[in-house]
Amino acid sequence: MPPIDDASIDMLALWLAEEPAVLVCVTSTKGSVPREAGTWMAVFARRVLGTVGGGHLEHEAIGLARSALDGSTLDPERRFALGPSLGQCCGGVMHLSFERVEPAGAAALRERLRAEQNAHRMPVALFGGGHVGRAIVRALVPLPVRVHWIDSRDEIFPADLPPHVVAEHSAPVESAVRDLVPGSRVLIMSFSHAEDLQVVAQCLTRIRERDDLPFVGLIGSKSKWGTFRHRLEARGFAERQIARITCPIGVPGVVGKEPEVIAAAVAAQLMQQRAA
Repeated sequence: MPPIDDASIDMLALWLAEEPAVLVCVTSTKGSVPREAGTWMAVFARRVLGTVGGGHLEHEAIGLARSALDGSTLDPERRFALGPSLGQCCGGVMHLSFERVEPAGAAALRERLRAEQNAHRMPVALFGGGHVGRAIVRALVPLPVRVHWIDSRDEIFPADLPPHVVAEHSAPVESAVRDLVPGSRVLIMSFSHAEDLQVVAQCLTRIRERDDLPFVGLIGSKSKWGTFRHRLEARGFAERQIARITCPIGVPGVVGKEPEVIAAAVAAQLMQQRAA
């Protein structure tokens, strides 16, 4: 599901407590479409929260939803071909569901949407609470991820953690690798190269045993990675295993060592991972 921030879900519950609405959700898609499955909007008598893609598609969906609010019968799901009949040239197909929701169900709907949202967020494990780590966490706040933030130092994390971020103090830090959620994308940037090496080695051990960490990225220069490669080989890791580590991290072509610049490049790389 695409990310809907908690504020929008809370706003939906607040509006819904005052009047009924129709929840319009993208249930499935085929071909070129403006939004993916899981996207939703809530249609009220005179206002709309969210979007399913805009254009004539959304205009027609809003009209159908408001007709249902006025008492008209509406199929729970409809197919929309994004072609000339809708005045759109995407060429794909979208299936939209229509669900009337009442004020009495506001709290339950809020919890349901939050649970669905969290279940569809990509898990990211971030080792390191320094300047770059903090910048990455800030960059990831509006994106469809949930972050497990890990450091060996006490009192390194800010008091007010962003939504969908859970912090863990772990000493030794590499021991946290064992309990990462399967499918986690791992970012390694602790305060010391020795810790980084231990976390990398533990990730490779887990990959060798379970192969459930699709991406492991290490911050650092080519010379740092060259040193790490030799040390990992000395520990018995094969070349094909070591090749599972990405170093340096971030999409290529982004120049700059400022934490915010690095964070932007890493966030883009994670979204490529999500798409893959």
